[in-house]
Amino acid sequence: MNQDYIEQQLFTKQDYSETALPAGDYDNCNFRDCNFAGSDLSGRRFMDCTFKGCDLSNAKVIKSSFQETVFKDCKVLGFHFDLCDQLGLTVRFENCQLDHSSFYQVKLNHTVFLNTSLREVDFSESDLRNTILDQCDLLNATFDNTNLERANLSSALNYSIDPENNRIQGGKFSLPAAVGLLDKYNIEII
Repeated sequence: MNQDYIEQQLFTKQDYSETALPAGDYDNCNFRDCNFAGSDLSGRRFMDCTFKGCDLSNAKVIKSSFQETVFKDCKVLGFHFDLCDQLGLTVRFENCQLDHSSFYQVKLNHTVFLNTSLREVDFSESDLRNTILDQCDLLNATFDNTNLERANLSSALNYSIDPENNRIQGGKFSLPAAVGLLDKYNIEII
């Protein structure tokens, strides 16, 4: 199947929830205030792209590729990064809502999450080595057999991580949120 190659384009206030974004490779494109909610982005490739103020909630992304892609001020609820093409996956999130999304078994080494809501996100078996979770809300996020070595959660909030079931060596945590490392023991810290 031949796909279009779209380079250095600006897409502003487009609604792709009814009519899908054309299949293709998007290189160095900017998407501003676009609606992708519930749309099918499967098989599209985004390289060096920026999404700002977009709604990508529940978009289908089977075998989609996100390389050097930045999401700013976006709503990305229920997004399945685990279904994306994992080869070269490099993303950055700033001031986003990623609640109910899945990063199951996704390699996110050196990924930056700034001031992002990650409530009820699934990080099971993902690789978060050297990841920065700065001012992120991780309420009810799932960490199961997750590699958090050298990850920086020093300003993250509301996480519950079992040190016996996750790799946290060299990770950075701070009080009072670090109490979330003891949740499984059901103890009271005063």
